[in-house]
Amino acid sequence: MHVHAYRDCELALRCARRGLSLGLLMLLLWSGPATASPGFISAQNVTRVGRLDLEGGGMVHVKGALAAVGHMGPPWATTLLDVADPTRPRILSRIEVRPGTHSHKARICGSTLAINVESFGGGGDGTAGLALFDISDPLRPRATAFYRTGGSGVHRFQLDCARKLVYAGGGAEGFQTDITLIIDIGDPTRPREVGRWEGPGESRAAGERPAVSGAAVRTHHPLRLGNRLYVSLWTHGFAILDISDPAQPRLVSHVNDHEGGSAPTHTALPVGHEILGKKWLIVFDEEMGGGDPPAFMRVYDITDERRPLPAATFHVPKDPSGKTGGRFGAHQPHEHVGPDNLVYAAWFSGGLRVIDLSDPYHPREVGHYIPRPASGERYAQSNDLFVDERGFIYLIDRIRGFDILRFKGAAGR
Repeated sequence: MHVHAYRDCELALRCARRGLSLGLLMLLLWSGPATASPGFISAQNVTRVGRLDLEGGGMVHVKGALAAVGHMGPPWATTLLDVADPTRPRILSRIEVRPGTHSHKARICGSTLAINVESFGGGGDGTAGLALFDISDPLRPRATAFYRTGGSGVHRFQLDCARKLVYAGGGAEGFQTDITLIIDIGDPTRPREVGRWEGPGESRAAGERPAVSGAAVRTHHPLRLGNRLYVSLWTHGFAILDISDPAQPRLVSHVNDHEGGSAPTHTALPVGHEILGKKWLIVFDEEMGGGDPPAFMRVYDITDERRPLPAATFHVPKDPSGKTGGRFGAHQPHEHVGPDNLVYAAWFSGGLRVIDLSDPYHPREVGHYIPRPASGERYAQSNDLFVDERGFIYLIDRIRGFDILRFKGAAGR
């Protein structure tokens, strides 16, 4: 993977002293235009702070003043951004994709950047998995290791910074689809698998077949809380795993809420504190396009984790103006619910939705922001978001556009 650095005139002068070409100097001086367009279609209790006209991304992750965006497709795998001033986000460096892959997920842990490498678009040598970089100098990311998996590589993952573990949905030799992989990155030059879990019917090597034809269990996105891993299983709902021993994950319970067909389960997000004296799991399905109803959010009572109980659903009605059609529906939440009980969610052409979970039996919307689509596009496609410690919301469009927003609060809260 190649790295491109971007900076101001001071950096350009340093480059000049090293004999770099004028063309490269011009490239280094460009940092991607921060622009006040294209504005928004609709907003409630949310204001825009800044914007960058950035290529489409699948994920954004922020630590301090540094943001990482994983891009949907070539030429870029990852962009590192300076967001110290949220009104003027600036590109610091960019990492190119490996041929035949994309790296649309990225996470930061200290001076380590982890990105997925997943087969995409054909070509390349078939190498896929997880790549690690040293970003102690974010202007010059340095590759430190590549962990190769089987199948099409790693899709979505969580980076457990405290434990130096990665929980991933990824391919492995001998399996039908992505399984749950636990990878130790304590030594970022030598990542190693320490545990795995597969659902029923996934082991091709063992001669297993999917319980439902054409719909094998597939790990999409694992998320840890305490010694539990909450695993979305795409068309098979979600599972709760005991990872007290990461080397031997054990199934606690499995809920398949897709009987009869519906949008696949994208993320199962545990709430880290009790609400109304109970424990909760927020489950997001993914809208694939044309869903009726569109994909939505589910709320489960997991006080007894062996028997998760459905408690509520949250839907967003389509905008009758026709400006939010196409792929409209739930996708991905910010992966932390704070003491304010707010769920921040990317809703494809429905933009950002802010949902109050103070009464988990009756979740209600308290804010939203629907960006205008990029030039030449019919609809926005808000794909992922992150809320930092300052309260700024980073919203990435899967086609084009990077907005920095702020929730102003709502009356009655």
